[in-house]
Amino acid sequence: MRILIAGATYFPALDGQSVFMVHLAEGLAAQGHEVGVLFTEGPERSAHRNGVRLETVRSLELSRVRAGAYFPYFYAGRVRRVFETFRPEMLHIHDHYPLSVTAVREAKRRGVRTVGTNHFMPANVEPYIPGAALLRPVLDPVLWQWMFHLYGQLDFVTAPSQTAVNMLRAHGLRVPMQAVSCGTDLRRFHPDPSIDRVACRRAYGLDPDRKLFLYVGRNDQEKRIDVLLQAVHLLKRDDIQLAIAGEGAAHNRLELMARELQLGEHVRFLGRVPNEDMNQLLNSADVFALASQAELLSIASLEAMASGRPLLLADAGALPELVTPGVNGYLFRPGDARDAAHYMGLLADQPALREQMGRASRERVQPHGMETTLQTYAALYRQVLDTAASNAAVLRVGSQSHGTAQDQHRKRAKQSLQPSDRTEG
Repeated sequence: MRILIAGATYFPALDGQSVFMVHLAEGLAAQGHEVGVLFTEGPERSAHRNGVRLETVRSLELSRVRAGAYFPYFYAGRVRRVFETFRPEMLHIHDHYPLSVTAVREAKRRGVRTVGTNHFMPANVEPYIPGAALLRPVLDPVLWQWMFHLYGQLDFVTAPSQTAVNMLRAHGLRVPMQAVSCGTDLRRFHPDPSIDRVACRRAYGLDPDRKLFLYVGRNDQEKRIDVLLQAVHLLKRDDIQLAIAGEGAAHNRLELMARELQLGEHVRFLGRVPNEDMNQLLNSADVFALASQAELLSIASLEAMASGRPLLLADAGALPELVTPGVNGYLFRPGDARDAAHYMGLLADQPALREQMGRASRERVQPHGMETTLQTYAALYRQVLDTAASNAAVLRVGSQSHGTAQDQHRKRAKQSLQPSDRTEG
């Protein structure tokens, strides 16, 4: 198949949508499909990376609004040319922003089938809208309808979790839908007893003797890293350390908060961690922690599970799908630093429980393997293409039958107008 994937971001961005698009594109290409990616990233360019054709459109960087965000301009002709040269059979969009809108319009014009994965919920953008908290009763329906206006035109829609699918249905999206995990590479992320945990921690300035709680992801407001900082402050324990890996618009504010709370060595900001180091860092941690209230899954949590780590997650969004409390981790009340601190202390005091929970995490992540995700999407594309072909065949047969009936009617009418062969007499 020739598959064109479109969205606002792609490599080297590290948000969940971009990471998934990279895994999907490169995984499908490795399976023998022709894959192109259309996305925004400053100047217009064409390139290839790991078997995937990359096509960018001209765009302005909006780093003052959000790190890694771009706004495309004068790109309609570029989109048209990509469709002409790549000739996709399938368009797979990952957001409802301007580039995806134009790509869907072009696909419809050419009869190309369309699939969309939704990574969006209003809570993702509300922190960047002044007064959003006060306007939420009005703003949320408007933001959902903004997304539905495009996704309602698609042949099929997926979302990363059943929670995400249920959310779309509850807000009124009426198209065929299915939950498909973003997946994770179970070969790359795995428990590795050969890793020198002490050396790894020291390489990142972490204390090898403390119980290490690790967060990996964007340092942005909606991730609620502030809750984890407050939890560490409330614990006031010298044997606990929180490591925050990642970058984002809220990074400086979070560092200031850590100083104001006088957390000192109890918190370390690691910045951007290279992908090739992530399994090693996860294996050196004792617990993976995430306080976000706006997750439709969590690729970072899947990677931690694959690496055999117990989870401490907020009881919000789709995160409860990943944790059975007391089995592979705990869930704490969203936004409640005191509740998070309670479970931090509980996990810190029970090394045998952490080890048991880590094994349970590894078992629970198996259905989320990337190979399963790739197979599911390949089958879904074929299903959409086959359904379209079947519908087209029915329409052709119907048209031909209708045409035959019309021909017969015209023939009978013509015969009735001919002179009679009989002679009056």
